[in-house]
Amino acid sequence: MLSREDNELLCRVGRGTPMGELMRQYWVPAALSSELPEREGAPLRVRLLGEDLIAFRTTSGAVGLVRNSCPHRGASLFYGRNEAEGLRCVYHGWKFDVTGRCVDMPNEPEESNFKQKVRAVAYPCVERAGLVWAYLGPRETPPPLPELEPTLLADSTIQIYQRECNWMQALEGDIDTCHTVFLHLGSVSADEARPGTWARYSLADRAPLYAVSDMDFGVMYGAYRPAEAGTNYWRIANFLFPFYAMVPTGVLGLEIRVRAWVPMDDQHTLAITIARGPQGTRNAGRQVVNPPRTLPNTTDWYGRFRCVANAANDYQIDRKAQKTISYTGIDAIFLQDQAVTESMGPIYDRTNERLGSSDAMVIRTRKRLIDAAKALRESGKVPPGVDDPSVYAVRSGGVVLPRDADWIEATRELRRAGVTHPGLSRDVLGGMPAV
Repeated sequence: MLSREDNELLCRVGRGTPMGELMRQYWVPAALSSELPEREGAPLRVRLLGEDLIAFRTTSGAVGLVRNSCPHRGASLFYGRNEAEGLRCVYHGWKFDVTGRCVDMPNEPEESNFKQKVRAVAYPCVERAGLVWAYLGPRETPPPLPELEPTLLADSTIQIYQRECNWMQALEGDIDTCHTVFLHLGSVSADEARPGTWARYSLADRAPLYAVSDMDFGVMYGAYRPAEAGTNYWRIANFLFPFYAMVPTGVLGLEIRVRAWVPMDDQHTLAITIARGPQGTRNAGRQVVNPPRTLPNTTDWYGRFRCVANAANDYQIDRKAQKTISYTGIDAIFLQDQAVTESMGPIYDRTNERLGSSDAMVIRTRKRLIDAAKALRESGKVPPGVDDPSVYAVRSGGVVLPRDADWIEATRELRRAGVTHPGLSRDVLGGMPAV
């Protein structure tokens, strides 16, 4: 159970808050590159870490990210004219480049040097893996981008959805392996999975044991349960500073994926999954697992990547299906997670929790984040991974190990990014989703 003070520290990401300042030490995914398809095209509203920002692509193709309010009289730069390497406020014609420098001030005398004294708040941006990354931190020279494996590959894909709750309760769903065999597979019995498959191991023992370890990138855990004689089936996954998760599904050594839980503000989060490999619809015996459908994007602050099924329509729950073929009656794994995490409220009061042994990873991850935020606030200690992008070059997934194996040492090579393992196959999973 967290104290009220630590719960506030963990959840609040606005400028000046301990967690907000920690996140501003890192590059943050802000938008899809495809949201700015044209040079001198329409600007884009971006809500990021509690700030209202405007993104635009210049004549040369560079991306700028500036504060919404013009520094002159506060008019929104969303209505600005994107022209000739800058964004011009339509109120009085002041124009700003991607660095925030005022390059034209047509309502002042030509001989005036006032424009040299005015700057818009602007944040550096780079593009990688189909994403626009922004640095909102204090350094004049930003740190390097994290070496997350799928962001370094040309054939990775991106899925992105908005979740209407605090970033931390959303992320905690990804580092909670126990819920899989209930929320996602609760209506499937062990007898429906082929003997000798990892799905069979998972469904035959829905209360695994846990091991947790602090790592250079954050926290790693393993949930283990019996497999064949003398072996255990392990599901190994990661939390990576400041808001990344690598889930334990699939085969360790084959899975190349990461999910960023990017806070738009304290009560809205973007789930950005970057992955290489199988995505989309999968058959699971009696169930078909589909990706959620999304509404068309609009131009308002919260108009991007919203799911069709949401709290307003009870996530389109099918009560008949819940009695027959589905534990939840909600037809997409992501939506099942969304329903339970949003149902906690915009920011869950963790002083009401009663945590058990299955929450070991959640407990440790919270502690790492809180300790790092306090260390930054109190002594200026740089948080993990900021200056060492190589610590992010890791993988997650499942593996079968001898019962007496050291799980960290035995999986060291399988957890390394950039390594090919020709002998591995996903056939061992048994065709079930979330395994």
